[in-house]
Amino acid sequence: MKKLLLILTCLLLPLAAGAQDDELNVEEYLFGHIADSYEWHICTVNGKEIAIPLPCIIIEDGVHVFTLHNMAEHGYALNADGKLVNASTGKRPFWDISITKNVLGLLVDSILLVVLILLCARWYKKHDVLKETPSGVAALLEPVIVMIQDDVIKDAVGPEYKKYTPYLLTAFFFILINNLMGIIPIFPGGANITGNIAVTLVLALFTFFMVNLFGNKHYYKDIFWPDVPLFLKAIPIMPLIEIIGMFTKPFSLMIRLFANILAGHIMILSTIAVIFLTAKMGAVLNGSLTVIAVLFGIFLDCLELLVAFIQAYVFTMLSSVFIGLAHQNPEKH
Repeated sequence: MKKLLLILTCLLLPLAAGAQDDELNVEEYLFGHIADSYEWHICTVNGKEIAIPLPCIIIEDGVHVFTLHNMAEHGYALNADGKLVNASTGKRPFWDISITKNVLGLLVDSILLVVLILLCARWYKKHDVLKETPSGVAALLEPVIVMIQDDVIKDAVGPEYKKYTPYLLTAFFFILINNLMGIIPIFPGGANITGNIAVTLVLALFTFFMVNLFGNKHYYKDIFWPDVPLFLKAIPIMPLIEIIGMFTKPFSLMIRLFANILAGHIMILSTIAVIFLTAKMGAVLNGSLTVIAVLFGIFLDCLELLVAFIQAYVFTMLSSVFIGLAHQNPEKH
């Protein structure tokens, strides 16, 4: 509980500093935290923003590397959506490979995931699991790995589960770590990675390819020649529905993860915003609403910890089910 209060305090301080002179711009406040950017905002002190500059890398008539502070010198500006555009034409460059906040957060979280897995593997390499109980990182990860493999992947995928376990476990821990890091409001946490639809799209595409590139003949038979009356196949109504279903499954994975994580961030930020929106309504009203907002914010933080695990679990479970459906063999039943 003390750690949650500390995290909440770290979130409140930057907002309080920026809200002393002007009223809180809710739209700018919300989208400033959940949107991607070319710098990592830390806080605002006495009207001065403190941020970590990130490299903007543009490929347009050569390679241009700069930061937001000197973008005008290179002929670039930010449009209304906060994206870099050519200052003279107002058009987006064809290649924008900048290291943005989400990209840096993704790199940091990926490195963290690799380090945790290597530390776990290192313990198993140096110890005999039949004689010693896992300790450290191995003790933390082993129960989760065994649970996901035996209770989710093995049951859903079937006999060929070992082939897909590495991908599914990687997807689970990748989503979980990014979800947890997104709750932490101070650097290197706070990046809205799994609340970015581009990231969830790529994850959904991985599952889509796993399902459709390695599906057996019965999977494709059920799509293009299902066991339904002949006129439904000849028109063809059912094959069309099944083909659409091939794409709606990964689409649902993408939207479910994106929407739940994004909504969680917005709920927490909106709750905290109440403190500053009621600042001019009197000490009694503002004080009472501040207490409620802080308590509700702590509750939402606890809820987000649960949601972080649930969303990683649901994505892995549904991916396992979709892969398992592509490997069913009715002839063996």
